[in-house]
Amino acid sequence: MGASSRQAVYEELVDTIVRMGYPEEFGILIADSLKGEKSMARMSSYLHQFRPTSAEEITDEMLSILEDNSRWREKKISEFYNRKMNKLMNEGPLDEDE
Repeated sequence: MGASSRQAVYEELVDTIVRMGYPEEFGILIADSLKGEKSMARMSSYLHQFRPTSAEEITDEMLSILEDNSRWREKKISEFYNRKMNKLMNEGPLDEDE
């Protein structure tokens, strides 16, 4: 997914929020906070599907998406170090010569 694709998703999210009657600055803030293309696409999907009726609902969903992303990142980090620890326990420490 390239930069132009990310920009298109960004603009779509901001445009959707503006069409819902909110200031462009609010849309930009939401899109900038989400950063990632998948997160912005998820937010756009939420807006189209559930039609939230307040800025608070939109903000709550943004925070929920960010929390999910953080939880996923922590899970991947934990899995990485768990694999390292299992390898160490199964194979033992490396010799100094290795």
